[in-house]
Amino acid sequence: MKKITLYSLFTAVSLFISGCATVGPMGKLDTTISAKSQEERVQFIILHYTALDQPTSLRVLSQQAVSANYLVGDEDPIKVWQLVPENHMAYHAGLSEWKGYSRLNASSIGIEIVNLGFKDTPEGRIYFPFPQAQIDRVIALVKDISARYQIRPEYILGHSDIAPLRKSDPGPLFPWKQLADAGLIPWPKADEVAQRMTAYELQLPDIKWFQQKLAQYGYGIPQTGLLDETTRSVLVAFQTKYRPAKFDGMPDAETAAMLDTLLANLKAK
Repeated sequence: MKKITLYSLFTAVSLFISGCATVGPMGKLDTTISAKSQEERVQFIILHYTALDQPTSLRVLSQQAVSANYLVGDEDPIKVWQLVPENHMAYHAGLSEWKGYSRLNASSIGIEIVNLGFKDTPEGRIYFPFPQAQIDRVIALVKDISARYQIRPEYILGHSDIAPLRKSDPGPLFPWKQLADAGLIPWPKADEVAQRMTAYELQLPDIKWFQQKLAQYGYGIPQTGLLDETTRSVLVAFQTKYRPAKFDGMPDAETAAMLDTLLANLKAK
């Protein structure tokens, strides 16, 4: 049996103590006590489309003033680039707000998705679809990030959610329902929406009601009681995400029922 000397015992204790400390500019720091009131700096995942092709997206996001943590390509085979480390801030959100948080660059991970966005034609605006293989990679990436940072489902958002006056991406063809089916975001249950619609078809709430509900859900929206440009833009953002077949920015019974259903389910959790 190996003989335990006083020196070896002292060495072992010293190694244990040193493992509980880090060396900072003022010497060793004690890290054995951790504050209860803390959380991950990353609180949000923000999804965008680039409105550019893949080579141009890579060049712009790596060489210009705008950036993202990840870029999901659209060429077969689908490739994902990490352009900014997760512990660094990417410049993707700009002026933004959600549930009282503002300037979300510092607290979010930005995912850009290669997609041309839309083009305007004499027959109207045409949006470009997302390849399913690309969406599969997006879902896998969001699952991984949200699991590691314990991101709340209602904090996985589109650029249009956090900046509805300025941005419309990832647009009406982005399949948010697939993210909901993967358990990543909230979704208004169709049967509950149908039940609530009956009452709202008989008596549609006033604009103030819509503004209050949209604010409760997370949107930054002034409580003016008027169907102004800001309110219309927020309604468009909400409808584009949850009812892409019709996103005219007008308050209606189905929009009211979807809002009510989403909020009721969030409160029940």
